[in-house]
Parts: sequence; structure tokens; C-alpha cells
Amino acid sequence: MRVDRPSWRRDAALFLTSQTVSLFGSMLVQYAIMWHLTLQTKSGSVMALAAVFGFLPQAVVSVFGGVWADRMNRKVLIIGADAMIATATLALALLMLGGADALWLIYAALVIRSVGAGVQMPAVGALLPQIVPADKLMRVNGINGTIQSAMMLVAPAAAAAVYASSSIVAVFFVDVVTAVIGIGLLSALAVPRLVRPELTGDAGVGYLDDLLGGVRYAASHTFVRWLLALYAVVFVLIVAPSYLTPLMIVRTFGPEVWKLTVNEVAFSVGMVLGGALLATWGGLKNRVTMIVASTLVFGALSVGLGLSTHLVVFFGFMFLVGLAVPFFSTTSMTVLQETVEPEMQGRVFGFVGIVMALAMPVGMAVFGPLADRFTVESVLVTSGVVTFLVVGGAVGLPPGRRAMHAARSHAPA
Repeated sequence: MRVDRPSWRRDAALFLTSQTVSLFGSMLVQYAIMWHLTLQTKSGSVMALAAVFGFLPQAVVSVFGGVWADRMNRKVLIIGADAMIATATLALALLMLGGADALWLIYAALVIRSVGAGVQMPAVGALLPQIVPADKLMRVNGINGTIQSAMMLVAPAAAAAVYASSSIVAVFFVDVVTAVIGIGLLSALAVPRLVRPELTGDAGVGYLDDLLGGVRYAASHTFVRWLLALYAVVFVLIVAPSYLTPLMIVRTFGPEVWKLTVNEVAFSVGMVLGGALLATWGGLKNRVTMIVASTLVFGALSVGLGLSTHLVVFFGFMFLVGLAVPFFSTTSMTVLQETVEPEMQGRVFGFVGIVMALAMPVGMAVFGPLADRFTVESVLVTSGVVTFLVVGGAVGLPPGRRAMHAARSHAPA
């Protein structure tokens, strides 16, 4: 049962600030590594390996991270994960500063960062409903998405400035500093204790029982099962191929860093405006329809990206993709927070993390090598058409209509 607290606005602001600062540093590293690998190798296979090392460990750890988030102090889990990621980044910076430049070092750092994300993601998703009233979640999530999108607008420019004027090592040091600041801010947040009577006493529920209980819950909950399948489609067919857009820019339009930067800025501006619109408007009353519609829009925009023959047009489509993202991600996150019981949220968000982390490398394992054999343009067009057909067919066929009807019944009125 959620209990509203008078200090929830202050607590939410403190939590969002800590996560924004930490995320900003992580974004710098994400862009810098992606650009570094793209410019140094120009290889789709290398990008595919980076995606595998960056996402697959998260899928494995999320199996346990979701259970930990429902059994342990979520704030402590987030702080511990941030500290581990910062330590790994610092170690990589020092090694590269000493002259080491092997690809496996970057891959190893991506693995450790991915492990930290597997612990952190379920805890972050489940902690916010502990401090924010249920009827304010959509707007707070919208505000959070807008702030993070604004950071995404600043991060590419900052990453490009540091990377171009200094080195990737300098970017790593910035990430360590932002992680320390984020940890300090989060340490000052008082999070109410999540009471689960079944965990107390000599006959308390064991870890394995919690894990199996989460699996049964996700498998039997129509809306959760439906949304996990939709996440898989989006991440395999849309997110994974979009990871190749920097490679398309380098191959088709030129290897200048400013072009890669504008690509990310266009996407981020779209996300800022989309998040602001959602936070102000609140979205459609029928949120399931909004989630499905945004997925279909993703498919159409992927085709548009692949068919772009002028760089400005390409950036325009990237802007539209960013504009559509909050209507999928923020809406789906909010409905899960509103629908799933607080004591189950860690495990459910853990399963979301597993699907996202598995789908990304699976998609890249297919599309990365294809991008070395064919053009990135053809990969984007194909993935967009398949997305449109899969989602459109699933919604139009009787089983899909029944699933959507059942999903709507779980969503709040």
C-alpha cells in the first residue's frame, strides 16, 4: 500500500537530481565509446560486439537484481551499482592513460558497467513509486524523462568537446566525478522502508521462492506479459538497428565528429519536447493505444531514416524518433508502476531489464554483420517494415485484439 508523504516533492527532486547527474556522466561515456569504436574501426561487427558486452551481462544480472530490489534497500543497491561502475571506469581511464588501447579493455569495462545497470535498473524503477503518490507518477515520470532528455541534449556536445579537445580518457574522468556527486545526493535521501511480512520470521520466503514467484507473476499477469513482448519487438527491430545510425553517417555523409554530435542532439531535442509535452498534457486516457501507436511510428520512422539521401533530412527523422520515445517509454513505465504491486515491482522491472538487455544484443548480432555485408540504409528500412508488419499484424489479428483488450483491463481507468 502506498502512503503519500508531505515531503514527496523534495524527495522526488533530490532523487531525480541524483539520477540526472549520474546519468549525464554515463551518457558521456556511452557517446565517447560509440564514437571511438566507430571512428577507429568503422566495423559493424565491432559495434555488434560492443552491444553484446554492453547489454548481455545486464540481462543475466537483472534476473537477480529484480529480486534484490524487492528484498533489500533499493537506495543502497543504486549507490552500490554506481560505485562499482565508477570504479571500473576509473580503472579503464588509468590503464588507457598508461598506454593500453586494446579493444578487450573497453569490452571489459562495458561488461562491468552492464552488470551495474542490471542491479540498478530494477531498483530505480521500483524506488520512485515509494516516494511519489500514485496519481502523480505520470507527470513525475514525464518530468524525469524531460530532464534526462535535456541532459541527452547537452551530453553529446559535452562529449564531443572533451573527446575532440582531449581524449576518451578525459571523458572517463568526468564520469567518475559525476558518479561521486550522484552518490552523495542520493545518500541524503530518506526512503521509506518497504515492509514485506512474508520475509520475516523463521519461515520467511527464500530468495529462490521470490524469484520463482516473480516469474509466475509476470507469466500470469496479462498486461505485464503483453508489454514484455512489445519491449522485445521494439528493442530487436528498432533500438538495435538505430545503434548503427552513427555508422551510416560515417559511411554515407562523412566521418566528422560534429555530424555524429548533431545526430544525437537532434534525437535529444525530440525527446526533450516529447517529454515536456507528455508531462504537461498527461497523454491519452487509453495508454495502451498510445504505447501501440508509438511503436508503429517507430517502424515508419526507421524506414524514413533508411531512405534519407540528405543529411538534414536524416537529422529530421532522428528528431521525430526522439519525439516519439517518451510516448512509449514513459507511458509504459508509468502503467507498470501504477499496475504492479509495490512488493513485486523490483522483479517486474528486472524482467523488463532482461528483455531490453537480451533483445539489444540479439538484434545487433543480426543487424551488425548485415551492415557489413549490405548498407545500413537497407538494414534500417528492413527493420522498420518488419516492425510495422509485426505490430500491425499482432494488433489486427484476433489473438492480438484479445491481448490488447486484456491489457487495457489491467491498466488504470
